[in-house]
Amino acid sequence: MSPAAAVAKAAKNTEDISSFRYTMTGKVPEEGRIKAEASMRVKPDVAMSMKMTALDRGADGSAEIRLVDKVMYIGSAEMAKEMDGKSWMKFDLAALGSDQELNELGAASQAEQNPATESTFLTGAKDVKKVGTEKIDGVETTRYTGTITLDDLRASLKEKDAKAAERGEKSIKQYETMGVEKLTMDMWIDGEDHTKQFRMRGDTDKGPLDMTIKFLDFNQPVTVEAPPAKDTVDLAEMMKGSEEG
Repeated sequence: MSPAAAVAKAAKNTEDISSFRYTMTGKVPEEGRIKAEASMRVKPDVAMSMKMTALDRGADGSAEIRLVDKVMYIGSAEMAKEMDGKSWMKFDLAALGSDQELNELGAASQAEQNPATESTFLTGAKDVKKVGTEKIDGVETTRYTGTITLDDLRASLKEKDAKAAERGEKSIKQYETMGVEKLTMDMWIDGEDHTKQFRMRGDTDKGPLDMTIKFLDFNQPVTVEAPPAKDTVDLAEMMKGSEEG
């Protein structure tokens, strides 16, 4: 199988994924080094739970992010110090009118991106090549690499179904907001033609982006609940009150 065909087959297999767990490590502009572990459900609806640590921020660098019913919640002990003991901030995208606010949250905006969708991006590259074989968590994989411009990515979406194209376009817009024009991507595929790991690197307006996603399992039950209302501050209501004031 050619490198391009191997990558395309792994990308095709993501269409059958309804949920997954993964780890994320690397460097994000302004946030510095981060690590995270998350669970995400993509069918029948999107839900996500992530525990993230900004390693360069010391004791105040840990946060939890949840996405439920198109509402994002960000919680941390540091927030509780500023919000009368309430440790969660609610970002209701519909109530706020757009998702622009997420792009101002640094690493938190990474949480809304779908790793299963992004793992397919190498299919849009014109220079895919096989690097060799590597073991990841004891699993034998074949590594491929290539470079993709956002224009190439957008062109490749025309070959996908409407929902997949919509998810891909959302990721592309987030990269555009960051000032990324081109991505270097490495992809590790296991013996069952599933992506075990992938790495994305690119230059942004505010420094280098370098993220590695490793999938831990697929199609296991994922349940995410909103934090208790008594522990939550609603950003939309707070902004409304500020405007009225």
